[in-house]
Amino acid sequence: MKLLLTNDDGVYSLGIQTLARILSEKGHEVVIVAPDRERSGCGHAMTLDRPLNLQKIDSLLLGAAYPTYSCDGTPTDCVILALDALKFVPDFILSGINLGLNLGDDLTYSGTACAAMEGVLYGFPSIAISLAANSKCQNIYNYTAAEVTLAILDWLELHPLPEGVMLNLNIPNLPLKELKGVALTRTGKRLYKDKVRVVESPSGEKAYWIGGTAHNDLTHGTDVWAVFSGIASVTPVHLDMTCYQTYDECSNLGAEQALVNHLNKVIRQ
Repeated sequence: MKLLLTNDDGVYSLGIQTLARILSEKGHEVVIVAPDRERSGCGHAMTLDRPLNLQKIDSLLLGAAYPTYSCDGTPTDCVILALDALKFVPDFILSGINLGLNLGDDLTYSGTACAAMEGVLYGFPSIAISLAANSKCQNIYNYTAAEVTLAILDWLELHPLPEGVMLNLNIPNLPLKELKGVALTRTGKRLYKDKVRVVESPSGEKAYWIGGTAHNDLTHGTDVWAVFSGIASVTPVHLDMTCYQTYDECSNLGAEQALVNHLNKVIRQ
């Protein structure tokens, strides 16, 4: 298959390079277009206020046989440039392997997930891949995340995703033999407490650091529950954000006509 890889951790991150190497060794055609530095938390941001630079990286620097490009923009920019500037037409777009989870409400912040969303908007099946690890972990099992991804790609060759749907994968940071399974999940809740911390700048001025501590809702069947139970989570995500229940309720209550009547009354006054 022809595979476009991107991420929000940067083009030199171990996660994306591990995934690219394993996919390439399996015979897939891999192209990387990723940010030139970490862009975590940028969501679906797209650069509109300046030109973007796209640089091909010497494969000798990476010890890799696949084409690799760095972009000084966001993950979404990377997908756009790969498809529209490089004219690469992939069978799948893979975003990751991200260092850190993208569970529940994290999806709206995640550059990793939103790069996959951009792929879906272009009409390509897309997968976001995240690993429950951070830079302080003694061992980071990108290999486990890569193997889960390979298994899903094999499945999707026979059972294609519906149009407008992406997969959000979150994998426990465990050796493959210790993984307790793979579960289809729904998006859970992961709320952050104390999101703003007041700090002092070097000049003595007050400043604010956004972060916080994650509080995980371990409701059975959610992506949060799965990962914290040692299970790889596979969540189908679609981009239609319409709340159809509320739509139907408002329609049945005559909301449209009520609003029109109110505006006509204002106009007559």
